[in-house]
Amino acid sequence: MLPPFFPDQDLTISYMDLPFLSIPKMARNRYHFRKEQLRKEGFCVMDGKNFSNGVGLDRVQVTDAFWKKEIGLVRDTVIPYQWEALNDRVADAQPSYCMHNFKVAGAINQKRAQQADYVQPVYTTNGFCVWPEDPKMPEQKFYGFVFQDSDFAKWIEAVAYILHQYPDPELEAVADEAIETVCRAQQPDGYLDTFYIINDISKRFTNLRDHHELYCLGHLIEGAVAYYRATGKNRLLEAACRYADCVAAHIGSEEGRLRGYPGHEIAEMALAKLYEVTGEEKYRDLGLYFVNERGRRPYYFDTEHPVSADQQEELRYQYHQAHLPVREQSEAMGHAVRAVYLYSGMADFARLTSDEALWTACEQLWDDITRTKMYITGGIGGTHIGEAFSFAYDLPNDTAYAETCASIGMIFFAQRMLRMRPDSKYADVMERELYNIVLGGMGLEGTSFFYVNPLEVVPEACHKDSRKEHVKPVRQKWFGCACCPPNLARLISSIGSYVFTETDDTVFVHLYMGVRMERQLQSAMAKIEIQSGFPWNGNVSIRVECGAPETFTIALRIPDWCAEYRITGIDDADSASREEKNGYLYITKTWASDTIQIEFPMEVQVIEADSRVRETIGKAAVQRGPIVYCLEEADNGKDLHLLKMDGNARFETQEQQIAGESVTIIRAQGWRQQKVQGQKLYFAHTNTAYEPVSLTWIPYYAWANRGEGEMQVWTRI
Repeated sequence: MLPPFFPDQDLTISYMDLPFLSIPKMARNRYHFRKEQLRKEGFCVMDGKNFSNGVGLDRVQVTDAFWKKEIGLVRDTVIPYQWEALNDRVADAQPSYCMHNFKVAGAINQKRAQQADYVQPVYTTNGFCVWPEDPKMPEQKFYGFVFQDSDFAKWIEAVAYILHQYPDPELEAVADEAIETVCRAQQPDGYLDTFYIINDISKRFTNLRDHHELYCLGHLIEGAVAYYRATGKNRLLEAACRYADCVAAHIGSEEGRLRGYPGHEIAEMALAKLYEVTGEEKYRDLGLYFVNERGRRPYYFDTEHPVSADQQEELRYQYHQAHLPVREQSEAMGHAVRAVYLYSGMADFARLTSDEALWTACEQLWDDITRTKMYITGGIGGTHIGEAFSFAYDLPNDTAYAETCASIGMIFFAQRMLRMRPDSKYADVMERELYNIVLGGMGLEGTSFFYVNPLEVVPEACHKDSRKEHVKPVRQKWFGCACCPPNLARLISSIGSYVFTETDDTVFVHLYMGVRMERQLQSAMAKIEIQSGFPWNGNVSIRVECGAPETFTIALRIPDWCAEYRITGIDDADSASREEKNGYLYITKTWASDTIQIEFPMEVQVIEADSRVRETIGKAAVQRGPIVYCLEEADNGKDLHLLKMDGNARFETQEQQIAGESVTIIRAQGWRQQKVQGQKLYFAHTNTAYEPVSLTWIPYYAWANRGEGEMQVWTRI
């Protein structure tokens, strides 16, 4: 691994440190390289001077018809619905008990304050999830999963992003009261986790591997920071800081403290965010400690859960990304959500500390995921066993896990990598996740959700085959483990903050949607307005208005699905320079009042997978622009496995309504294999007969909005 270094600093590396450098003589020797020499070898070297900053919701207004509709759905439907779910008021949905737990914990604190001799009942802390015998009549105990607190935190984060864009006194009042309910549960020393507050607080921090205290801390911080930025109110932020202080007093490298780290990661990137908003280095240091400590020997989780020597299996550690120190990791392993949350935190600290080794690990992990372990839809985590990555190119379609939260985590990871290096490979994946898994994770009506996102569904198999019981043919009203629905809400409501990053002299456009952005120049304010036809057409208009002419650069991402593009509005008289680099078109000119148009043709593409993906041999998928398409029973009838497409067919597009939403569908001629049915299960092969049929593909995100039925992304060709 590479050690941290800074501009003009020499470093020592080995071939094992940089295995992708094809320099045979480095195999057994060590050499001194300067950054310039590494660049010549094609290695991307970090340079803090080129880091870009995010552009938040305080400077970006979403005007896009497509995404305003989605944000409006979150504002008007999803947030109120999820608040009812968190309070167990949704009929026929599995109870959450999230707010119930905070109220019980607050009541315990009140009784303790009122009764000096109050003795709190002690319940078991062994269970990972507990449910009452009568869901409608719960006792004053903790119920749900150990991480139930986090559902509130994600919900309040989504509320914050909505309030940032659409001030709403009534919603803010509901949020303020919810915050008070949460804060009443906090302990005098700052501890705030209802599982242990209710059950047995003497057992806190005794099971970091399984019981998610630090995971809940991470989400609490993210929600608190978002609410503070949106409203200026610091009630929840102070509570989050006090909880972080409590954790730091018990966990760390100092003598007498637990040398532990989160079993489920997210605290890492949350603490980076808390450091940036407060300026308190102690939060940066705690987050960096979590990153640095993970994977070191002796393994901390073995201290918590002693096992005999013959029981120690690497899989135990891989599940938590604790099999190696993070700077030595190059293959994505274990629980997919935990992994990409960790990698996002690693990227944060690589940027904050200019740590070259962390950056290198992030790059290698990114490439491993996107080149060998990611579905065409952007889904990651191919196996339901451990909700985890499997091995390279193991991407089954009908048993895919592809958790919604994992794709959201990939967006977090991509955003952070873009802040260190503008490379379209990160934004391409971010776009793929948004328009496929993220949108597909929620019903078009906003009150039903997918946890798992398969690429092939036969409802009967979901109901009768235990190997596929995790796959649902229709979206669910809620989940006992409801991490995904509020995660969707917080991402969609903050989508405007993913469009741009910027440096002193460059504005990077990563996503194409209708937005307005303001940028302070040296002499005046600049307004940048984007109009976009995405995701249905590739026409983009960018208007720049400057109070006074000023020279700077706008870098436009060239999507990976676009072979050729056309740009107008700039000619030689503008004295503009244009350069393509790392998938971006850099346009540098003196901007005053200018409009440029870009056309990214959205041709229908027939996509083939690497031949090492066994499940897609002899099959192809259909993609148009950022949208991956699928066949659904509602349009094509049953037995989708009998259909065959023609890769050379003439594809036609047209507009169609699905559950009241207008989408672009694709049609082409194909074939249906005639059924061969005999008296025996197996018989001698005869020539296969086909009949011509018209095939209809719909956007993957729109499937399962017309009732239960078959679906498939990959079709025989």
